[in-house]
Amino acid sequence: MKILVACEESQAVTKEFRKLGHEAYSCDILPCSGGHAEWHIQKDIKEVLQNNWDMIIAFPPCTYLTVTGNRWFNIEKYGEKAIKRHKDRKDAITFFMMIANANCKKIVIENPIGVMSTIWKKPEQIIQPFYFGHEARKATCLWIKGLPNLVPTNIVEPRIITLKNGKTFSEDYMKGVKRSKAGEASVERSKTYAGIAKAMAEQWGK
Repeated sequence: MKILVACEESQAVTKEFRKLGHEAYSCDILPCSGGHAEWHIQKDIKEVLQNNWDMIIAFPPCTYLTVTGNRWFNIEKYGEKAIKRHKDRKDAITFFMMIANANCKKIVIENPIGVMSTIWKKPEQIIQPFYFGHEARKATCLWIKGLPNLVPTNIVEPRIITLKNGKTFSEDYMKGVKRSKAGEASVERSKTYAGIAKAMAEQWGK
């Protein structure tokens, strides 16, 4: 199959499909960090989305779509910054729906729990990294068209940290927060878990 893995610079999913013999390409405005520039299309996804693809798997930016940042949309409190954030969310929704409406029979869009569940529709599936061998908890929505839901491959117990206020987070998530505060790129925290990437290729690549 000819597969477009949109908004992916890590090439985690692309490489798993390549291992199975598929003609998979990552696409992002950033250069790839996966080591295979020959499989990477460094362009705006709009330029390649309508090409003849057998499958599209997309990881659109979630910054303005996730519910975790909703407090920053309070115009009364944050003024112009909140107004800009509302515009950015509108643009993010348009980008998301451009992928969803692409002319392809098999489309999967990944994103955290966010506004698309109410603005568009509920996801077909919500998965966790610990379903696929990673001791981490990170609820991830999948909007799936023309393909089956993913089947867990290796369910393990996530490593959980309890804060003084009683809130619980996975150890992996807290490490990501620390990296972000240290100034490391948030793109590092958005990379697809290897177990999930492998499951996508093995289950959807048949």
